[in-house]
Amino acid sequence: MNDQTISITVIAGEERRVLSTFPGEYRNLMVLLYDRLYPGDFGECKGMGRCGTCLVRVIECQDSLPQLDRNEHTTLTKMGVSDPDIRLSCQILVNRSLNGSIIAIV
Repeated sequence: MNDQTISITVIAGEERRVLSTFPGEYRNLMVLLYDRLYPGDFGECKGMGRCGTCLVRVIECQDSLPQLDRNEHTTLTKMGVSDPDIRLSCQILVNRSLNGSIIAIV
């Protein structure tokens, strides 16, 4: 692995896997998870931030994630989600700030 590699530990049910990628390979975390794990009805709105089917819990992240944008905030509010660690994976960019992160599919 080179210094550009991004490694993310993903917990899906009882399974724990380390996914490795690099900047620019995937446009967002939802696409990475869908491509590598295919977790069923995941990301039904194809990354628009409207359906709420790509929820993840950010357990650990070296840098803080960007603030919720209006679209993500509205979707999470409609779903009754108030936990700041739960995010829409389609709104999380895959970049170096995710290296070493631990993410759980909700």
